[in-house]
Amino acid sequence: MTTTRRRPQRPKLATTKITSRVDTTHDLWKVWIEKPDGFQFKPGQYCTIGVDGIERAYSIVSAPFEDELELFVELVPPPDGNLTPLLHELGVGKAVTIRPRAKGIFVLNPSLPQQMFVATVTGVVPYVSIIRQYLHEGSSGHHFHVLMGASYADEFAYDEELRRLSEEHSDLITFVPTVSRPDEEPNANWHGETGRVNTIVEAYAERNGLTPEDTIVYACGHPGMIEDVKDRMIPKGYKVEEERFWKDD
Repeated sequence: MTTTRRRPQRPKLATTKITSRVDTTHDLWKVWIEKPDGFQFKPGQYCTIGVDGIERAYSIVSAPFEDELELFVELVPPPDGNLTPLLHELGVGKAVTIRPRAKGIFVLNPSLPQQMFVATVTGVVPYVSIIRQYLHEGSSGHHFHVLMGASYADEFAYDEELRRLSEEHSDLITFVPTVSRPDEEPNANWHGETGRVNTIVEAYAERNGLTPEDTIVYACGHPGMIEDVKDRMIPKGYKVEEERFWKDD
């Protein structure tokens, strides 16, 4: 007698709708979608959404306590991009699919008190989720050092929020944005840090007395940035958590 093993069925897709959208530049935008009933996630995890059968994973900006799912998307034009051009055309009320489970292991490791979050553009997303939930729960005992890099200042879509939170919770949050092209016209009014974010990590750690014994480094965003942060910090003894955001979809 033989038995036939059935392949496990993939969880059914849910259909949800876009409830709000804010364009921050010509190729970066925030989008909010309805959270399906029972959808759960940890801060830092990602959801998988789709249009016309094309799917891609996106880290979730919103914290678990929020009613909607907030995403921050960068347009990747064809031929490299498949989903983002479709998403870019969708406005409020349009439908997208979503996988029923969030995934990902790029979450808060609370074992050390100093948490250095290094990001490029959309790589800031999981950090925003982590910080929102941390503050919502009234947690304490950690300090978040958010170092965010971009080519131009208008790519800092969450700078106002992070700057406000760093002022309201200076004992918990420090926010340091930096632009890599300070001499170009879009940055004419920029007066903050300059240089690629990976090049300021070492000096920032030394200036603020951070050590491998009390600090975890996270790097999220462009793979080149991540590799450079690892090359700089791991030899010094730091533990580096990473999440790569590739340019294709």
